[in-house]
Amino acid sequence: MARVSTGPQPPDALPGRPRPLGATPGPDGTSFAVWAPGAEAVDLCLFDDRGREERVRLAERTHGVHHGLVPGVGHGRRYGFRAHGRWDPWHGERRNPRKLLLDPYARAVDGRFVLDDAVFGHVRASGDDTLRDERDSAPFVPRSVVVDDPYDWGDDRPPAVPWEETVVYEAHVRGFTMLHPGVPQGLRGSYAGLAHPAAVQHLVDLGVTTVELLPVHEHVSEEHLLAGGRVNYWGYNSVGFFAPHSGYSASGTRGQQVREFRDMVRALHAAGLEVVLDVVYNHTAEASETGPTLLFRGLENAGYYRLRDGRHYTDLTGCGNTVDTTSPAALALVMDSLRYWVEEMHVDGFRFDLVSAIARGPQAFSRASAFLTAVGQDPVLSRAKLVAEPWDLGEGGYQVGAFPPPWAEWNDKYRGTVRDLWRGRSDGVREVAYRLTGSSDVFGGPDDRRPYASVNFVTAHDGFTLRDLVSYDRKHNLANGEDDRDGTDDNRSWNCGVEGPTDDPEVLALRARQSRNLLATLLLSAGTPMITAGDEMGRTQGGNNNAYCQDNEVSWLDWDLDAEQRSLLGFTRLLLRLRREHVVLRQPRFFAGAPLEDGGRKDLAWFRRDGREMDHAAWFDPGLRTLGMLLGGDAMPLRDARGERIVDDSFLLLLNAGAEPVEFTLPGAPWALSGYDVVLDTAAPDVALAYPAGATVPMAGRSLVLLRAS
Repeated sequence: MARVSTGPQPPDALPGRPRPLGATPGPDGTSFAVWAPGAEAVDLCLFDDRGREERVRLAERTHGVHHGLVPGVGHGRRYGFRAHGRWDPWHGERRNPRKLLLDPYARAVDGRFVLDDAVFGHVRASGDDTLRDERDSAPFVPRSVVVDDPYDWGDDRPPAVPWEETVVYEAHVRGFTMLHPGVPQGLRGSYAGLAHPAAVQHLVDLGVTTVELLPVHEHVSEEHLLAGGRVNYWGYNSVGFFAPHSGYSASGTRGQQVREFRDMVRALHAAGLEVVLDVVYNHTAEASETGPTLLFRGLENAGYYRLRDGRHYTDLTGCGNTVDTTSPAALALVMDSLRYWVEEMHVDGFRFDLVSAIARGPQAFSRASAFLTAVGQDPVLSRAKLVAEPWDLGEGGYQVGAFPPPWAEWNDKYRGTVRDLWRGRSDGVREVAYRLTGSSDVFGGPDDRRPYASVNFVTAHDGFTLRDLVSYDRKHNLANGEDDRDGTDDNRSWNCGVEGPTDDPEVLALRARQSRNLLATLLLSAGTPMITAGDEMGRTQGGNNNAYCQDNEVSWLDWDLDAEQRSLLGFTRLLLRLRREHVVLRQPRFFAGAPLEDGGRKDLAWFRRDGREMDHAAWFDPGLRTLGMLLGGDAMPLRDARGERIVDDSFLLLLNAGAEPVEFTLPGAPWALSGYDVVLDTAAPDVALAYPAGATVPMAGRSLVLLRAS
């Protein structure tokens, strides 16, 4: 046993147990276990309230796990590890006892990550050698925290929203409430703030079903951000796969963040809202070989990361490293983390960032990869909502449509097609039709996947907001400190004639209509819609399409709405109510395009502006910008739990993406027997009209009309 201390000495460690990994409190103290098979020794470092460090050697070792039980250590105690052993970065060995390491299985993390050479200067070259840095990183890195806080979930139950009824709302814990006038100042930006009735009420009134939170795993900021006085606001830079991010806690960081997170989940569940986490298992904050040593690198570098040439990290993520889920220990870590969040924290599912990176075999993406196989057979995870961002930055990483059931996937083909349609750059309407009906060309293969496997979105956290999408032709990212080099240039946006803010009433009216067009298209399409927080209220980021480092008013939701923003909010609520009330607008199966009985309506029919059904020439007309889609609510091949056929209203959706006004002839029998009632018109959102079958409907340029057939 080795100690470094200026205070009271802890007792020697008892043997303890090698499982479970992490810190496990009990009546006799806390058992610590960490996987580091190549380490010669591991020291447990305990910190008192004054920050004094006590070191206890974990003398027991079982199958590569160093472990020991320390009496008298309980809830709230801060700790870390120091690993002794081989230092040979040229061959992937990076153990350095001068570096304090987080516990990969820590349930909470306390303290700040500080920019200092002792953290980032850990590899120093001298001639042909790489010297071990002898500076102590402890003053500059956070500590793990022992958590022993039993939680009474009461009657909490998962809302278990069926996929076909799901509407995802992508939000940031901090940004959602930082400016919310109904949330007390001391709770803003926290889990407790999101759980506040004022915040929850907005979500309920809006009509979404599932809150998808940007990363809440403990994360830190990159070196270049800290050096520039900025932070990683989005949080895609994890160091704690089990720990709720301490920066979002209003109650404390010595384990209180765990209880506060659970309180938030319980409050959202009580309101009928699911909680889905955006999780980042594809890489960590340790970055490339010149990045900081924070946890995995100092314990078992080659056991957690994909390495090439024995030294360099395989970077499939653009962040310097890639977690190697072909390694049993790394795969077990990811699986243990996922189960923990479902079983112990009661979350309802996950959206996986760049998941192709961890769904690879030794090289290529594989549906039979260790990760996808493990998730698919897991009795807990296979029942959770699973959403893939189905690409990474490596060769063969783009895998939209390739994931097996029960996965859903972000469908960027939907995003690109809908943006191109409304900015006037689509190649006809053939692909538009696929996107409106659930993308059967992508998801309708032999796996019996359903339309809801397509997570449809027009905007996301990464890119322009909805308002900026119709206000800017190009990105404006100078505030990020990267000379406007960061962020995509493929925005597929249109500023409606003026770049950025304007007082021109015609431009403002067109932008408002374009916003309604995009929202209506999204929420009236088959599939699972995802709304980005604030789009329903016309939030702007001033043209910044990569606001990942903007923890300020650029990213925070502004709740001080003008008349136009309040109108857009009401319009979004109307769309979500229509979707909720009409199953024909959220089809659980792909359309057949055929009637259930002779002479009846088809479940799906397409029309030209002259009221006739689309023919081959129309489908392949690259200049076509108008389209009618009739959804036959009395022709759906659906039955309820009692076996009775489900019948709904029938709707006719008309789209005119051209710049000029047109007249659209309404089809007659059997599509409508008497006529049509206008449910909404994006060019005249407050006007209600009725038309007989066969009449012509005047449509403004760039507008969408939804009618109910009777």
